[in-house]
Amino acid sequence: MPVLEGRSALITGGAGDIGAAMAAELTRRGARVTLLDVKSPAEARPWIATASAHGKVGYVQADVRDRPSLDAAVDEVGHLDIAIANAGVVKSAPFLEISVEQWEQQLAINLTGCFHTAQASARRMVAQGSGGRIVLTGSWVGTVPWPEIAAYSASKAGVAMLARSMAKELAPHGILVNALAPGIVAAGLAKWQFDNEPAYAARAAQAIPLGVPQSAEQVARVAAFLCSPDADYITGTTLLADGGCSLFNQD
Repeated sequence: MPVLEGRSALITGGAGDIGAAMAAELTRRGARVTLLDVKSPAEARPWIATASAHGKVGYVQADVRDRPSLDAAVDEVGHLDIAIANAGVVKSAPFLEISVEQWEQQLAINLTGCFHTAQASARRMVAQGSGGRIVLTGSWVGTVPWPEIAAYSASKAGVAMLARSMAKELAPHGILVNALAPGIVAAGLAKWQFDNEPAYAARAAQAIPLGVPQSAEQVARVAAFLCSPDADYITGTTLLADGGCSLFNQD
């Protein structure tokens, strides 16, 4: 029997390369998955198709910054066993040029959005009384500075501590909480830079000891592991799956 058979999962940022790959991997393992994203269903169609590779997925349009709509989405899902807070955005800019709007947007989506998703999901899991898994998408740059993404890095550092704090408080309820820290992924937020910024692509290539960027599917398999029975004694950690990027010496 698939290891996640009968489990219900919600994935935010689902209309993106990584979120869709996560959904495909969870459905492959037997879970019933609902994607949540700010995009309309029509705009999200390509990612819904990817997510549905191994089974039909649900879709809810909502903004993780808007708590009422997120609460309504959790209500629509119903019983919830797994929540992956994966919605994120990055805007590159030198620190001296970051606007207040850029700073606030990245903190609101990447960190506060994780809080909204995690708290709404945890409240549902506590009410159900059957435990659960919550995974927050962090990043290797939450601990290692990378040029011109100070706001993004700060938000991801916050995600790691949010996971630790939640894990301690929710353990008595049987809810395991972890963060997943991918490396440089040739998909999602970084794909445009790989395709359009040669300087970024060259710098990224030097930062990856394994020599190639990460795929969305590789990130998805790690997320699925954290949701599986194999990870039933792991909570409060950030699982670094970065291909060695954090070993990179920028000097």
